[in-house]
Amino acid sequence: MRKGLMVGVLGVALALGGCVQGIARSRVQAALTNAGLPQPMAECMATRMVDHLTIKQLRKLEALQGPKRSAMDYALAVQRVGDPEVIEVTMTAAGACASHMGALGGLLR
Repeated sequence: MRKGLMVGVLGVALALGGCVQGIARSRVQAALTNAGLPQPMAECMATRMVDHLTIKQLRKLEALQGPKRSAMDYALAVQRVGDPEVIEVTMTAAGACASHMGALGGLLR
């Protein structure tokens, strides 16, 4: 009975963790899209970023405001967050997604 309870608790914890990560990914994706990044790029980056940043760090990114007309504008805004890990993860995600999508030239306008 005790072993069954432990397996059940573990299963619930894993399910909730996946749910929380899905919510975080959708919020980050929305923040990136609102910042002016194309939807496919925002989706790709959000997927990578939620795996490497804490909720607190993701909230810092979500709080970025102001007009951003390009990925470069967004990159400059992220640097103002002042968290080296946030900057590194964001730039790595942007580079990987741009490379994956073959769209680096269009993103750096």
